Amino acid sequence: MEPPSAGPATAATPSVPVASTRPRAPARRLAFSTLPPLSLYVHLPWCIRKCPYCDFNSYEAGRGGFDDTRYVAALLRDLEDEVPLAQGRALASVFIGGGTPSLFSGTAIARLLAGVRERLDLADSAEVTLEANPGAVEAARFAEYRDAGVNRLSIGVQSLRAEQLRQLGRVHGPDEAVRAIELARAAGFASFNVDLMYALPHDEPDGALADLRTALAHDPPHLSWYQLTLEPNTAFHRRPPPLPVEEVVLEIEHRGRELLGATGYRRYEVSAYERGGRCAHNVNYWRFGDYLGLGAGAHGKITLREEGAIERRAKSRNPRTYENTAGTARAVAVERIEDPGQVAVEFLMNALRLPDGVPLALFEERAGQSVDVIEEPLEEARVRGWLAGEPGILRPTASGLEMLNRLLELFC
Repeated sequence: MEPPSAGPATAATPSVPVASTRPRAPARRLAFSTLPPLSLYVHLPWCIRKCPYCDFNSYEAGRGGFDDTRYVAALLRDLEDEVPLAQGRALASVFIGGGTPSLFSGTAIARLLAGVRERLDLADSAEVTLEANPGAVEAARFAEYRDAGVNRLSIGVQSLRAEQLRQLGRVHGPDEAVRAIELARAAGFASFNVDLMYALPHDEPDGALADLRTALAHDPPHLSWYQLTLEPNTAFHRRPPPLPVEEVVLEIEHRGRELLGATGYRRYEVSAYERGGRCAHNVNYWRFGDYLGLGAGAHGKITLREEGAIERRAKSRNPRTYENTAGTARAVAVERIEDPGQVAVEFLMNALRLPDGVPLALFEERAGQSVDVIEEPLEEARVRGWLAGEPGILRPTASGLEMLNRLLELFC
């Protein structure tokens, strides 16, 4: 699953203490000069089998099945209720994640995207991504998704080694994964992502690098290459598999990044590499843009410019409850955020994942406050060598990316 699909908090996102020991400045109000770009995330929560490492809101389709017509109707009711939150903005991107969205028919995806276009402006050039698994039946639908308006796929390969796929609980094998990549290209997708994990159970550097080489041999325009982590409320967290020790993980990362650089892949986020276009949707997350979230368990983030606040919105997690309540107040939990300190940390948790950094002016624009309020920890980070000293730029150094948790703690 290409991180971050449901929002910027992913398995690869550093954990930062909630409580702060830094003295708080006098109360101040968020002041946004403009609204950020707006994206749309759509969550389709069903999959064939729940993977033991997965902490996303997903449900096995075999347990009662699902009705894609009923669910799409609920999604569009949900969107109808959220249209005012767009505040006149067009959608910069759409990301359909899960679960396994490629379990849905091409007809259902076409109905969904047509409904989105009826309610919000979506430019013909906008990025529209759909997550897909390499099962043969699902991959055969790629051309249908393209015809429905999807112009980018994210293929959940995870590994190209049979034993590692078995240990990860995946329902496909290496040959199906390769075939899915070939079908994506044959179906006319110039833009697609391949998801690949490392530091798998019993993993070692040569095996992990062989996996990476095999994936790169198929020349994906985009690669999400990230470490397997044990997330709470997963089968792997309850019964941890034997994972490689830190020294082995660091060797895999070092050699893997060298290989990616040597083959022309540019690292533009902690775990994202491209040689044919970045994921516009995820870049909007990392640059602290806004996004609407539709579907069971989906999250959204909206800037309320006139009110000087940010609103976080979370939808009902249970798919049946969601279908029955979508478009009503019962389907959504709302958190209003007016604390500048919290907003500042949330901005930095995302922006500091980008090796190229962001303009410091973006902090003032999207965190709604003067950069002066973080100048002290910024200077401390520069002294430690974790932030570049370039004027007007907020950019982590290579050391800062390696020490990202400790870097973020300076701002708490």
